[in-house]
Amino acid sequence: MENNRIRRVVIAGGGTAGWIAACALTHQFRDLLDITLVESEQIGTVGVGESTIPTIRTFHRLLQIDEREFLSSVAGSFKLSISFENWKRPGDHYFHPFGTTGMNTWSCDFHQFWLESLRRGMKSELGDYCLETVASRVQRFAIFDPAGASTQEWSMRWVQSPTSLERADVSYAYHFDAALYAAFLRRKCEGRGLTRVEGKIREVRQDPENGYIRALVMEDGQVVEGDLFIDCTGFRGLLIEQTLKTGYEDWNNWLPCNRAVAMQIESVEPPVPYTRAIAHEAGWRWHIALQHRVGCGWVFSSAHMSDDEAAAKLAAANNNAPVVREPWIVPFRTGRRLKVWNKNVVSLGLASSFIEPLESTSIHLTLSAVTRLVQMFPFAGIDDANVDRYNDVSRDELEHVRNFIILHYHLNQRDEPLWRECREMKLPDDLAQRIQLFRDTAYAWQGEDELFRLDSWTHVMLGQGVVPREHHPLTRGLGDTDMARLFEAVRQPINRMVAAMPSHEDFLKRYCPADPSVWNLRRAPAQTGA
Repeated sequence: MENNRIRRVVIAGGGTAGWIAACALTHQFRDLLDITLVESEQIGTVGVGESTIPTIRTFHRLLQIDEREFLSSVAGSFKLSISFENWKRPGDHYFHPFGTTGMNTWSCDFHQFWLESLRRGMKSELGDYCLETVASRVQRFAIFDPAGASTQEWSMRWVQSPTSLERADVSYAYHFDAALYAAFLRRKCEGRGLTRVEGKIREVRQDPENGYIRALVMEDGQVVEGDLFIDCTGFRGLLIEQTLKTGYEDWNNWLPCNRAVAMQIESVEPPVPYTRAIAHEAGWRWHIALQHRVGCGWVFSSAHMSDDEAAAKLAAANNNAPVVREPWIVPFRTGRRLKVWNKNVVSLGLASSFIEPLESTSIHLTLSAVTRLVQMFPFAGIDDANVDRYNDVSRDELEHVRNFIILHYHLNQRDEPLWRECREMKLPDDLAQRIQLFRDTAYAWQGEDELFRLDSWTHVMLGQGVVPREHHPLTRGLGDTDMARLFEAVRQPINRMVAAMPSHEDFLKRYCPADPSVWNLRRAPAQTGA
């Protein structure tokens, strides 16, 4: 057992995935492991990961990362929701918010009462009863400070009351510059015992008996030995695929887009507290406003649009705004490795899987995988049962996220070839069941280990045009007066809180203004994180 003990961990590749792994492992295991990260500044990274979901805040708290320091260092902005535009059909719009909607009972969810109110002729939108949606509409933002730091000028204290139903929290995530984030995490690792090796990997040495990887040989001849290797080499999967031949499951039959044109432009208006996802004839485009610039991109299917046409349409969609970084092409293949942990290699980030960035899950999946590795770390040696469990949980997580992304494509009423194909595609069985059950009864759920909440499924299915045939019969027992009183009890506190919030732009300026050095990078060529 002692001979098999894991003492040396080697992380192959930097970028967001590599430095997330380095930060987590050095924070948890600095006295138990020798950790080395190998990367080359000559090798670029994909550079489009600039939008997150609220789980990143929990991860940061575990690593004792100060929010204001972090946001200032990465030119970050806040994110309350995703704005889906033109997805059902051109001209339609809805928000997928991070917060809860209304107030559920143990027997009946709030959206069921809302559907009953529509049946009775009461006019409202489901988003009226979600703080994050209402704040997104008017581009306002503030946070509740659980530590009670009253000196923070724009922080707000809201007390939950049984009568007013006032909320005491805001569910939010971040937008940030991925290159600056990787650099920020790298600084956090310094002084924690991490060894960084600069250079390109020339050779991967394997044990001739069991195929385990034993060392990485650098171009300068340096040999980096390890017991456990973490592959963060991006799409190429240098260790997990090129060396171990793990295999890949392709999901292009469900997720048709396979390319993106990305670019960075100067800001011409205040940053909004949400990600914009705007459907077009051959896919969709993103628009992510940071403090110092805007990240934007055109996701498309190469079977329905050429690279040149995509680049031209992206520039036109942004009114040919001044360019911070010229457009670059990002080819990708949606799917997953057949094993994200194979032998003594654990793959992370793009080396393990890729689900397109529509719901901003790429960084979350890396955080989740690293957390799982910390919890299941094989100190005593690599055990098949441990590896199998890690792979099973990873597969289930990826398939759940995949199905939620498919949902957006399949539920559409657009008339272009790509969208007709998506509408007619054969769905994974469990996704087809979810849609049919919601269409029949308005029933939605979140499984025990699933990322996307009931509210997420509800807002997206309704936003994409699913009209339930029936809803819960218990809602009919509430009289008109009581139902109107219930809705007002939810809506009024939300409206008061949003009215008291500063604009998102003002909050950023006072709470976490970008470090002045960041602004000088706007026109400099930037290496960006995966």
